[in-house]
Amino acid sequence: MITDLNGRNAEILKKKKLWLLDMDGTIYNENEIFEGTLDLLQQIRDNGGRYIFITNNSSKSVTDYVQKVTGMGIQAGFEDFYTSSQATAMYIRENYPDQTVYCMGTRSLVTELRESGLSVVTEPDESASVVLIGFDTENTSEKIRNTCIMLGRDVVYLATNPDLVCPVSFGFIPDCGSMSIMLKNATGKEPFFIGKPQPIMVDCVLKNTGCSAGEAVIVGDRLYTDIATGKNAGVDAICVLSGEATLKDIEDGDIKPDFLFRDVKEIWQKLR
Repeated sequence: MITDLNGRNAEILKKKKLWLLDMDGTIYNENEIFEGTLDLLQQIRDNGGRYIFITNNSSKSVTDYVQKVTGMGIQAGFEDFYTSSQATAMYIRENYPDQTVYCMGTRSLVTELRESGLSVVTEPDESASVVLIGFDTENTSEKIRNTCIMLGRDVVYLATNPDLVCPVSFGFIPDCGSMSIMLKNATGKEPFFIGKPQPIMVDCVLKNTGCSAGEAVIVGDRLYTDIATGKNAGVDAICVLSGEATLKDIEDGDIKPDFLFRDVKEIWQKLR
């Protein structure tokens, strides 16, 4: 019988057809792929299942991600990703059609938004009625100043994701959630977050793949995004301890994963 770190019966994982995998802190750390990642992905395929990477990290486009993971030896194409950038573009198209968006984000994010059909500016512009911030790894004081100028106007304020930190080789760096706190301290305004833990991304993937919530499982390292998304979308959630969440966080927090494993290698070993 398969059991997790808490001794919970995890036999149901053998029947999962759709694996929704977070990336940073779950399958790799910056540019280092975690041991067991390739084995788990092969195991999913061997069991007749499918994996899709769902990430809140909006600093890279899907094209960037495909190049990154294939360079790590992962079999993946454009259709195997769903990012907060894609979810944000869809959300804006559906809720604020034909409106101009001011974006504080990376060049990859801006390009992806424009390619999705949105009108996007990166300098203060009176025609922009939506302000969007992402995980901007190319941020500058000038961009922060410009965003504060825009937030001083009557605009819709959105953010791609609420993650406070992003895991890197030496620890963590501030993510979009932390950037939003900085901007709140300056402007008093808070954004509506599009990515996890909102169920938008998971709901879209389930619809696109034709899978039911019961056939899917989400794997991630953050309680307040990955695991909370599983709860909000009605999908079983596995927390791994290879990224942000610790055992103490799980014990002390209100958000509890359905299953707990040390890392993806342990999941693979248990599924064998």
